[in-house]
Amino acid sequence: MDFEKLNIERSAEFITHRLLNKGNLEAVLWVQDTYPMDLIKKVLKNNQDFSFKTASFWGLIYGIPLSELKCFQTPYHQIREALWPY
Repeated sequence: MDFEKLNIERSAEFITHRLLNKGNLEAVLWVQDTYPMDLIKKVLKNNQDFSFKTASFWGLIYGIPLSELKCFQTPYHQIREALWPY
């Protein structure tokens, strides 16, 4: 991937999800400095691809109840448990 061509405005939700899910402290600090809190919370609430551990952590950090995180909602939770029962 050519990171020089990455548009941080157009790809804001993708970048935020990827860095919160897989990034290190430096990446998370960059996300917080680059994007508004509303966007970060929106990504956390609307993306079902976060692991339960990661979603729980960010839910606590950003004050989002687990019930508002899509990965903990019944359809996604059941699918994940069926495919990855750990």
